[in-house]
Amino acid sequence: MNPGNSWEFTDDRGQLAVSPHHPTRVVAYIQAGATLWDHGLRPLGIFGSHHDGDAPDPAKAGELPLAGLRTFGAGGALDLDALYAAEPDLVVAVSYGGGQVYGIDPEAAKHLEEQLPVVVLDVGKERSLDGIRDRFTALAASLRSPRRPTATELERAQARLRTSAARPDAPRVLALSAAGPDTVHLARPLNWPDLRALGELGVGLIDPEAGSGSNWRTVEWSEAAAFEPDIVLTDVRANATPREQLQGNAHWRAIEERARFVAWNPETPGSHHAHARYFDTVADAIDGVVADNQAP
Repeated sequence: MNPGNSWEFTDDRGQLAVSPHHPTRVVAYIQAGATLWDHGLRPLGIFGSHHDGDAPDPAKAGELPLAGLRTFGAGGALDLDALYAAEPDLVVAVSYGGGQVYGIDPEAAKHLEEQLPVVVLDVGKERSLDGIRDRFTALAASLRSPRRPTATELERAQARLRTSAARPDAPRVLALSAAGPDTVHLARPLNWPDLRALGELGVGLIDPEAGSGSNWRTVEWSEAAAFEPDIVLTDVRANATPREQLQGNAHWRAIEERARFVAWNPETPGSHHAHARYFDTVADAIDGVVADNQAP
């Protein structure tokens, strides 16, 4: 190993990934790939999770250009042979806690780590949005990212959202993922780093009671409608039921008639740019509701 060109990085499991040379051919989970792209690094290819289909989910991709980008499958359909044949020198994955690689079957993840350096970054509920962003920034810097983030854009967006949310007539916000025409997953804000960040900036988030899952409370649409949200953050990933399939439910239509909708990607890229855009989008919605309420 040439010490002058070797590379190493300790991931969020405390495991050291080592390469005899500086990695330039990176395969990443789509959220991680979108984050690296925001840092000026184009991945060699990407893979998805068990929630994804044959094609990459554009809602998860941020500004990552999917055209011409290699995809190696998702979840149990991950094509390890094709991945190895592409000769990557690093794999970047994410975890939602416990050190388990998200979106890959455990046996496949074990085999992957036997063949290639793997970095796993935690994006789960124990992490703050700042912490997620800092860890991706550190990884990108170690990979010699050409685009060094500045805090200016993010700080401006945070200040704007804080001002919007501080208004006495600021709206109430509900985050959800449509499970189908009859049921919906209501997000519990404290268990989502991006939603928790909104609350820390003063956004009035609706927190449903705990259900069988830690991140969601799954209910009928009537319960969601009873909260009477002014803004709905709607999961737009491919595994969520699209809005046009919900029109037959009267409770959904009641929400749609009163609320302003914001597209929500629970797997937003972990970059300064993506987080600034997220805060600006929510501020736009708050300002819009306030303006509507003040109109004669």
